[in-house]
Amino acid sequence: MNALDRFDGPAWVTAAATLTSYGLVLAVLFALLFLVPFLVYSQVLA
Repeated sequence: MNALDRFDGPAWVTAAATLTSYGLVLAVLFALLFLVPFLVYSQVLA
């Protein structure tokens, strides 16, 4: 058994998982950097 046999899956699964994880990270960063401060400041100023 070769050590590289465990990486024998289809490439589109890897591409889909990569895009999904990047999208999730970007969504979390967007929420932390833009939505949370907006909600905090809109409550303070209201």
